[in-house]
Amino acid sequence: MSKKNGESPYERLKRKAAEILPQNIYQDLIDKVEASGLSEEGKQRVIEEAIRQYLHAQVQPGEAVGTVAAQSIGEPGTQMTLRTFHFTGIVEFDVTLGLPRLIEIVDAKREPSTPLTYIYLKEPWRSDEAKAREVARKIEYTTMEKIIEDIDYQLGDRVITIVLDKERLEDKGVTVDQVVKALKKEKIGEVLSIEEGEYKGKPVIFIDVEVSEKLLPEESLLMPQSFHSVNEKIKKIYLKGIKGIKRISVREEEEGSGKFMLLAEGNNLEEILRLQEVDYRRTRSNNIHEIARVLGIEAARNALIDEIMNVLKEAGLDVDIRHVMIVADIMTWSGAIRQIGRLGVAGEKPSVLARAAFEVTVKQLYEAAVTGELERFLGVTENIIAGLPPRVGTGAVLLRMGKPARNG
Repeated sequence: MSKKNGESPYERLKRKAAEILPQNIYQDLIDKVEASGLSEEGKQRVIEEAIRQYLHAQVQPGEAVGTVAAQSIGEPGTQMTLRTFHFTGIVEFDVTLGLPRLIEIVDAKREPSTPLTYIYLKEPWRSDEAKAREVARKIEYTTMEKIIEDIDYQLGDRVITIVLDKERLEDKGVTVDQVVKALKKEKIGEVLSIEEGEYKGKPVIFIDVEVSEKLLPEESLLMPQSFHSVNEKIKKIYLKGIKGIKRISVREEEEGSGKFMLLAEGNNLEEILRLQEVDYRRTRSNNIHEIARVLGIEAARNALIDEIMNVLKEAGLDVDIRHVMIVADIMTWSGAIRQIGRLGVAGEKPSVLARAAFEVTVKQLYEAAVTGELERFLGVTENIIAGLPPRVGTGAVLLRMGKPARNG
């Protein structure tokens, strides 16, 4: 290889790449090329191809990126179907996908129709299914209702009989002592006795409610209907777990990988991330508002991109991620999540005519006239309405004609 000024062609190409490529892309490229074991000529070809693809991917000045993004997402979106995806495991989840999920994302719905949390684990819990199941039991919000087989009320003795399901106790990781402790804490009544195997081999707890006035209506301790109130209160007693997590399933991260994760129905990202067993770098929720509240608006922007791209990929649609990034940027640039619609992005445009063209035309024009709002014709919609060239493409260039300057 010939050298000019003591610099090889490869070194000159690296310097050129550093001038063209963003610093993070350049550094990542050089690190990988240097570690590749390629010849100097091979490294040059890789860097040249990277520069070519980067320049090809750049958007031309004046490109109507918003319109292109709307078309690129909107047209494939018409091919989506109204469907749900079925997760199977210990418990079953029906996950909203397709058009309904895309609509609830761009509408910035407060609560997803099927709230889910994807919980990734650290070692050693990640590599051991039994340990992963222990974490699942620790997280799942468990109430008395999930471990009770039957509740009976003896009217004459005013004693409640609670029959516990042994298999459910084991599955949820709850002991009889925990149940008794929770009952005493809620002051349902006096726990008279606990008998193992009293009813078909299952644990039974007897509670005298005569001394309790917390749950039964006054002056009606002997009324049969008052048992219904007690019954409902007992079922809702908290035993363990994180509030908001209704059900949880242990799954492999990838089929055959031997690495386990948890799929939870419900959202409570803040509490889940506090657990030492949880890998907080990968754990995520499908609730964009919760992510914004717990991790910030930048994390919410990334979550919007991921959620939209996942919906499109599940539907078998190939959309360039840059179009989706524009949508996420528009929804989050103000520092809060805004929907694409009359109550969000479209309804907050600075242009009067653009807002009027979307919905409630008369109201928008009337309010703008009353407040003396100024239309500056900066966007595409308002310029088209007025018959002016929009400031995109060739319209982005302003030409001024005048007499040529005289020499001398």
